[in-house]
Amino acid sequence: MSDKILEVIGENFNTSRRIKGTSPRVQCSDGRAALNYVDHHGKACQLDITDIYPEDQSELKKFRIPHVAHAIRQKNLDYISWIIQAQVEAGADIIDICLDEISTDPDERNDWMKWIIPVAQEMAGVSLAIDSSDPATIAIGLEVYDKSKSRPAINSVNLEEGRGDLIDLAKDHDALLYANASGRDGMPDGTQQRVDNLVEIMDLMDGAGIPMEDRYLDPLAFPIGAGTEYGNHYLDAVREIRQRYPEVHIFGGHSNISFGLPNRKAANNAFLILSILAGCDTLMIDPIMNPPSDLIDFRVSADTILGKDDFAMNYMNHFRS
Repeated sequence: MSDKILEVIGENFNTSRRIKGTSPRVQCSDGRAALNYVDHHGKACQLDITDIYPEDQSELKKFRIPHVAHAIRQKNLDYISWIIQAQVEAGADIIDICLDEISTDPDERNDWMKWIIPVAQEMAGVSLAIDSSDPATIAIGLEVYDKSKSRPAINSVNLEEGRGDLIDLAKDHDALLYANASGRDGMPDGTQQRVDNLVEIMDLMDGAGIPMEDRYLDPLAFPIGAGTEYGNHYLDAVREIRQRYPEVHIFGGHSNISFGLPNRKAANNAFLILSILAGCDTLMIDPIMNPPSDLIDFRVSADTILGKDDFAMNYMNHFRS
């Protein structure tokens, strides 16, 4: 596994991200609407959302602002930089880039991916995970990726038809490779299907010669509000995978667990702690909502208390540095 105490994947640069139309960040005046934000220099800024903001005020309660997609369509480099750099400053080691909801047209989506990767690389200074439901879009992102700046990551291979090609693509591009537990017929049902599907993918990666340290396994976390058992399905799968593969990276879309719940930060934090104890060494989170520094401190402290840190040497080095 990595020398890092915990590796963090920032999930916020995704065109599915939306903000409530009634958010206090929204400012309307003189027939214009804007989304307020303070950039990393402390300057008050605005993203103009006039052309997508509803004129009928009765629609506001159900309206969600697709702020990431809107900023990309405007090529608003200030807002894009703010989203990306805020995650890096909060502790993200990798930034996930997903443009799936920017367009239903594959060619248009691919053009946007071709544009955003060089832009994001200039802003981030860390690895980017190229994320898409379409393997062709991932391939486009890899073609324009400047590997002299950082290693790319692929998000993600699974057993669905056509996704297996991403294993060879990762090998060809020396990319980190994420794998999720989706099966040939869709989402896994229960712990064992998660484990079985990931074991099969591990065998495929063995055959392609993907280094163990470049593999990131995601057992798939589902919203707990949709099924009481979903949290345990994920955590039990993490435990079994960690036992089978001591050196592999294990992560998940950890914020998925809290979809539909109030006070998502609290639910996320509890799930992240349980995931770390189960065996996750990588977290895919909103690092602004759930600061990684708190979780890293917890991991170091827990390892010491559980007898995994001889004479508390790692603990003392961490907190004295």
